Amino acid sequence: MGVGNLEEIIDDDHAIVSTAMGPEYYVNIMSFVDKDELEPGCSVFLHNKDYSVVGILAEDSDPMVNVMKLEKAPQETYADIGGLEQQIQEIKESVELPLTHPELYEEMGIKPPKGVILYGPPGTGKTLLAKAVANQTSATFLRVVGSELIQKYLGEGPKLVRELFRVAQENSPSIVFIDEIDAIGTKRYDANSGGEREIQRTMLELLNQLDGFDAQADVKVIMATNRIETLDPALIRPGRIDRKIEFPLPDIKTKRRIFGIHTSRMSLSDDVDIEDLIPTKNDLSGADVKAICTEAGLLALRERRMRVSMEDFRQAKEKVLYQKTEGTPEGLYL
Repeated sequence: MGVGNLEEIIDDDHAIVSTAMGPEYYVNIMSFVDKDELEPGCSVFLHNKDYSVVGILAEDSDPMVNVMKLEKAPQETYADIGGLEQQIQEIKESVELPLTHPELYEEMGIKPPKGVILYGPPGTGKTLLAKAVANQTSATFLRVVGSELIQKYLGEGPKLVRELFRVAQENSPSIVFIDEIDAIGTKRYDANSGGEREIQRTMLELLNQLDGFDAQADVKVIMATNRIETLDPALIRPGRIDRKIEFPLPDIKTKRRIFGIHTSRMSLSDDVDIEDLIPTKNDLSGADVKAICTEAGLLALRERRMRVSMEDFRQAKEKVLYQKTEGTPEGLYL
């Protein structure tokens, strides 16, 4: 048997189905199939020769969406974020308050934002803040990377988007976090290949879903990208994405706080002075600061020392900056 999608029911004995390869067929519905369970859009079993409908694929939801759903709220909190006071305030107003105190917006007479987009250089805290707000609201957190919505077969990408929002509504209050949205949300143009057209169909389905749910619903959408200038204006217009929150590279004050967060649990030698590590001509992101602290700890472990020295931090900083500028494959830190 094969698996297809029921597009339309013609009568009790005939239907139109589509297959994973793309074509649609006018086929028979076998007499032993429960007609009451058939409805357009459901997945069905097809005979491997004549594609007749021989059964119904009973799935509560797409397995890929179940992988995305996190049963427990993320562990990260606002206390784990160094700086970003303005960004935290804006995402509280856009996501946290509508989920925890929707009555405030009713009294004010305004509709809360449907979603927000976080943009800025890599490593500036976009994903971390999205997890922190999910922790604060105790909402179901569904995270998906934009590239995961690009599927191999025709129609699978749009179907996954529909399933994602259906699961979000069934498990509300929920937050849908789409990271690297530029993978499917770039500006539209005349597509030359089937793959490009499929990406555009996936984005059109995302636009449709953003238009389809009420702003008062307990579902909020957070998107993140490093390149907001490449996104289609229709995707980030008001009414779909109502708030745009920029994440710049941290200033000296913010770097000091990020260093403090990551070194608070480390065993440091008496000669360690964080102030000497902060000033730099190179732009360090929050992720770079974390990488420096991790690398310094690894250097101390390599020499069987339980305290991290200032020299460890200097060597770690030089290594991180070199790998950032040279782009070597070794420059990967978790």
